[in-house]
Amino acid sequence: MNPNSFIESVSFDGTQIALLSSGDNTEVIYHKLDPGVRWAIEPQEGWTALEHLTILSGELKFVNRSTSLKAGDSFSRCPVKEHYVFQSIGTTEFIYVTSQPIFQHYSKAALSLRDLAVTIEDKDGYTKEHCSRICRLSMRVGEFFSLNSDQLVRLNWAAFLHDIGKVRVPLEILQKPGSLTNEEWDIMKKHTTFGKELLEESGLALLKNVGKIIEQHHERYDGNGYPHGLKEEEISIEASIISVVDAFDAMTTDRVYKKAISREEALIELEKCKGTQFHPQVVDIFKYVQSQS
Repeated sequence: MNPNSFIESVSFDGTQIALLSSGDNTEVIYHKLDPGVRWAIEPQEGWTALEHLTILSGELKFVNRSTSLKAGDSFSRCPVKEHYVFQSIGTTEFIYVTSQPIFQHYSKAALSLRDLAVTIEDKDGYTKEHCSRICRLSMRVGEFFSLNSDQLVRLNWAAFLHDIGKVRVPLEILQKPGSLTNEEWDIMKKHTTFGKELLEESGLALLKNVGKIIEQHHERYDGNGYPHGLKEEEISIEASIISVVDAFDAMTTDRVYKKAISREEALIELEKCKGTQFHPQVVDIFKYVQSQS
């Protein structure tokens, strides 16, 4: 696809999206996905659009289904009434047509939140790949858990944006090299609720639901987590997955104030905390996923 034909384009997380034409509320959008990238369409309140995609090259596999779309295949819904999650098999290009404008949703609200998430992780001592790692690992666990497409869409966003609320935590607390005081720790713990509030302020229905997951990702299976002391099945399965994946990544990543431990040591630590800090079944599935990588 010739970039000179693009009206506007954006790129993020192995995805390139370019607006080819826009008029009479209809948009034609080119997509290029790197291998293994997930892409989804989902129902939205008040959304009555025809949504149509045609594969130009590569293959899109329906996640949790046995079918896929290959070059020349098309897929349409009017309106979309359920969640559809796809994964690219190899580099995949397709044209997406919608009868209601959506491109600014990609390039403004959603992307600004993604950029903010990467920025705050960098300030917290992680590399810029941290958000993508959490997202990728969480989705693998979610698929083994046989989450439905609706849950997988929410998990994808929540995993990437899990710590976005730290943008409202003062830097002197976020970047403090030593131990936090009780008062500082109380402020730090509020980042889960700050994250929920940020997504609610976006005005996007999907992100409001994602915010509920983000608020729970530091709850513990035994009820001793925060901010609400939820326990066991009171905690959403998406939040339980992010909790395990985030802990593993934190343990195996070098930070300013601590050195990484080995992958094997981190898995032992997860096992020790199974049933107290972490959802037992999530730990078991995470360990299985790690054994397959």
